[in-house]
Amino acid sequence: MTHPAIRAHRPLVMGRNGAVASNHPVATQAGLDVLRAGGNAADAALATALALGVVEPHMSGLGGDGFYHVLDGRSGRSTVFNGTGTAAAAATAEFYRARPDGIPSFGALSISVPGTVSGLAAMHGRFGARPWSSLFGGAVEAARHGFAATHGYRHFSGENRNRLRPDARSAATFLGSGGEAPALGDLVLQPDLARSLELLAEGGAAAFYEGDLGRRIAAGIAAAGGLVTADDLARCRAEEVAPIAVSYRGHEVRQTPPNSTGFTMLQMLKIVERFDLAALGWGSPALLHRLVEAKKLAFLDRERYGADPAGRTIPLDRLLSDEHADKLAAMVDAERAADRPVRGERAEGDTTYFCVVDRDGNAVSAIQSINSSFGSGVTAGDTGILMNNRMCYWHLDPGHANELTPGRRVRHTMNAPIVLKDGRLWAVFGTPGADNQVQVNLQVLVGMVDFGLDPQQAVEAPRWSSSQVGQEANHPHGGDAGLTLEGRFAPETAAALRALGHAVKTVGDLDGPCSVEAIRVLDNGIRMAASDPRRDGWAGAY
Repeated sequence: MTHPAIRAHRPLVMGRNGAVASNHPVATQAGLDVLRAGGNAADAALATALALGVVEPHMSGLGGDGFYHVLDGRSGRSTVFNGTGTAAAAATAEFYRARPDGIPSFGALSISVPGTVSGLAAMHGRFGARPWSSLFGGAVEAARHGFAATHGYRHFSGENRNRLRPDARSAATFLGSGGEAPALGDLVLQPDLARSLELLAEGGAAAFYEGDLGRRIAAGIAAAGGLVTADDLARCRAEEVAPIAVSYRGHEVRQTPPNSTGFTMLQMLKIVERFDLAALGWGSPALLHRLVEAKKLAFLDRERYGADPAGRTIPLDRLLSDEHADKLAAMVDAERAADRPVRGERAEGDTTYFCVVDRDGNAVSAIQSINSSFGSGVTAGDTGILMNNRMCYWHLDPGHANELTPGRRVRHTMNAPIVLKDGRLWAVFGTPGADNQVQVNLQVLVGMVDFGLDPQQAVEAPRWSSSQVGQEANHPHGGDAGLTLEGRFAPETAAALRALGHAVKTVGDLDGPCSVEAIRVLDNGIRMAASDPRRDGWAGAY
């Protein structure tokens, strides 16, 4: 299973009974504690998700959104719980078009209805085995007693201090003295959030969307000048939907359906399956070129069709068909990079990903986000809940598939894959990273399937990131025609890609995007868990 050319610096964590991989050690431990105490994958996922919202406040939390993809190990069926909120009733395209800056990148007018809690509640209500209220301990403890600021946390808080400073509560909570990043090891305390978590534990999702807590959230947003009201919160309902899937070299790859753009990853897999990738060689210019060109083509369809499917037809059968994959694969020029801007097509974000596998083969592939780092920067009154800036994902161009519409869900880059082989769980993995998510997920799966990498090797392997003009998810939807390579690619690889017409730039050895977490399940039942050193990721198994 291993590839001699890939050296992993972190150990591959293995266990027989269960595994958790998340973007923070505290959250991973919270999930493992639940598994060891007899909880199942859905129980552990709830505990992990809540803890991540505390110790990675710059990435996710109660004020954000999420997708929770659950595999029932007994039946082999999987279910997606879509916990993404809608645009507020007052959030019209006309309102934002009349503003000089359109949709602001942060602040109260960037807030949309948060759906995370509805998604978690729906997931746990369907699959959970332990009482809801019993799974909040890790998150409440971390909020009340604090977590230590890591190098990663210091980076994000310092980089986003101007987003946090305008809100007195956010600045006091997430920044250190003088409005700068806290010192390494300083405790980040969130007592208001701890109290809100306790109310949520006691009252369930209804407390968040309809009870006193919900009313206080709405009042806090209104005081900051936002559009989300108590009525908007009360209308929030998670959707339970079936996954979409394709076959890739004998593996069934399941994904989260629209309004997620998981279909874009499936499209890329369908395209690159037309090429003998293994024969091209790991890390070769020919391999990277084909993967990048497939990504560009799939992103054109993402722009044309990626949207909330409510009230419109998204032709997934055609987009994921063999005929369409044949057509797109034939457009890949092996000798030249194509310029494929996505601006005008019709018809950078920060997130966190985690995965869980329990002793019975149940699995959760989960991703949640407040969009950009620290979201809107607005804490909703005295609730301690930091709100998202998800409004940035909408388009204002009339007729665009993702045109802002009150009451609809915006297009999300978030996606949560599950992979089966011969009807059995083979892998769960994923990553935060906005537009980079699906292209990094593509690289990880190709590494494991086509080149036999173990999950830690696949996670740590040098990665690339392609940008296209107009592709960026966040408003104002910029982008360039660049190809970013991590430094561990050979210099001759970068030179060869430049010769093919790619606008290559290089970054440090582990400075590429995303933070992948992964669990592979072997035929003998061993769970192999892997975590990404690019952030604070940590994997555990027992």
